[in-house]
Amino acid sequence: MSATTGRWPRRAARRAAGLLAGAGTALVALPFLAAVGLTLLSVPWPGARQCVLRPFTAGAARLTELERRRLARFLDIEVTSGYGDRQALRYLAVRTAVGLLGGLVLLAGLVGFAYGAFPLWGWLLGTGFHDVAGIVTGSIGGFFLLFLAVQGVLGVADLEARLARDVLGPETQDALRHRIEELAASRAGVVEAVHDERRRIERDLHDGVQQRLVALGMLLGRARRSQDQAKARALLAQAHEESRQALDELREVAWRVYPTALDEAGLRIALETVAERSAIPVRLDYGLTAEPVTAVRTAAYFVVAEALTNALKHSGAARVDVALTAVAPGTLTVRVTDDGTGGADPAGGGLLGLARRVAALDGRLSVVSPPGGPTTVTAELPAPSLGGVVCG
Repeated sequence: MSATTGRWPRRAARRAAGLLAGAGTALVALPFLAAVGLTLLSVPWPGARQCVLRPFTAGAARLTELERRRLARFLDIEVTSGYGDRQALRYLAVRTAVGLLGGLVLLAGLVGFAYGAFPLWGWLLGTGFHDVAGIVTGSIGGFFLLFLAVQGVLGVADLEARLARDVLGPETQDALRHRIEELAASRAGVVEAVHDERRRIERDLHDGVQQRLVALGMLLGRARRSQDQAKARALLAQAHEESRQALDELREVAWRVYPTALDEAGLRIALETVAERSAIPVRLDYGLTAEPVTAVRTAAYFVVAEALTNALKHSGAARVDVALTAVAPGTLTVRVTDDGTGGADPAGGGLLGLARRVAALDGRLSVVSPPGGPTTVTAELPAPSLGGVVCG
């Protein structure tokens, strides 16, 4: 028996148990809803209805919480607890009918099993078989009814999931408000990340290239004023070396701002270049079969580059593993793991900037760095152009 075949009966049994429990809660909710209906009929004034419904809405919230736990335990349906009392009351009003339907489906399955297994009962009880054709026909019909009931169990379970998410989920205005808040936060994060990047570039130019150019100007000035030809040639040689180092540092700064290899050769070549330039041995596992779009590959590149920089500066790592995969369709996962001392702060400047860059693409960045290591930086980026892992 394969793993999938073995899981199917257990899944159906759990669904059946969930629907049986749901039928029981539906029977409990029936008198509760009847009391709510009678109360609304007896109080015609809308203002007064608000007052008399308060204890009922509180009771509906408790019953709905019980339903939420049942859905999670038996049907693997996760519903957030952020619903309001009125949503709970609406959910109970609709869900009770679904619960009773689930009970009828289970009853049909029990009847089908009883008819399908009737020859076994007759043989065990020793009653004999007088109408063989009728018994065989009834048995076939019973098993067919049992098959329909099993399909009905799965169908009602899906209906329970849709109902819970539609009624208890966030309302449209709340969802829009939450999305606007997310976009505002990510926009603010992007602006702050741009400012951080600008300050980093200014610091690199000021502390590196600018100092080299100042030294170059001083050497050229001294060589120009020198009356000793040998000394002047030595100063010019130093100036030439200084200009070469200044050019190398300028190229390094330009590479950190945006590597041209990303556009010219693609993400894989750019990451291989980063790995080759790293002072720490880097093992790159590139598992993508397609090239991500520009924004995604840029974010993936900077996640790897910044994680390698942090490992070099702070972790004391002797090895770094970089893996890019598309395990889930449409999602690029970038994972950087080093064997350093751990203790990385996700709120630190570099990692916080990465988190903002990833959040701007509706992605997610996580940092796991216990004391003693290892440190794992994982970024999940939406990449619709990528498929999932292909199984052979």
